[in-house]
Amino acid sequence: MRIHKEGIIIILVFFLVISSFNLIIYWAVRNTWLQSILIIASIAFLFMVLWFFRNPDRSVIPNDSLVLSSADGKVVVIEEVMEKEYFKDRRIQVSIFMSPLNVHANRYPISGVVNYYKYHPGKYLVAWHPKSSELNERSTIVIKDSHGKMILVRQIAGAVARRIVSYTYEGKQVIQGDELGFIKFGSRVDMFFPVGTKINVKIGDVVTGNRTVIADW
Repeated sequence: MRIHKEGIIIILVFFLVISSFNLIIYWAVRNTWLQSILIIASIAFLFMVLWFFRNPDRSVIPNDSLVLSSADGKVVVIEEVMEKEYFKDRRIQVSIFMSPLNVHANRYPISGVVNYYKYHPGKYLVAWHPKSSELNERSTIVIKDSHGKMILVRQIAGAVARRIVSYTYEGKQVIQGDELGFIKFGSRVDMFFPVGTKINVKIGDVVTGNRTVIADW
């Protein structure tokens, strides 16, 4: 299992803490059953942290006619909305909720140039709250492909997720499928498309980053 670079320090810290905890349990707890339960529970917790930071290899062959999912998770919103930050017009919003069990690496849905990038500090409303896209801590990335078509991807922190990482900047040349960033401990990713774009998913669908085709054009 490959571990994401964002998790290495956290995993090392947890490993040291849990190892110390287990040593204390081993020497201080006389009840063998209780000792075993606590040690097994601590090891299970460490495994959960390892599982959260897994980073499966999902290489793709870029395709200009397809828009791939930027995240693993469940589609919770598909609607036409007013995008107020960059386009300032009507767009189709597709929102993907990422639970703590999902892979949390985010990926570029298309190849192109980053036209716009901005980090916004904010609140930590639950990720499915209607206003989380506007009020929560978030990063906004707009990518323009070689045909002039643009997609806005927004990483949104939630009630549990308290750290958004983005590996991007304005003017950066990006390739479909490469890592865009990482959101720690559950949250949401919004994708905004031009009105009229053919959306290939529906609310409730479970999608996979770099695998599920969200739209084509």
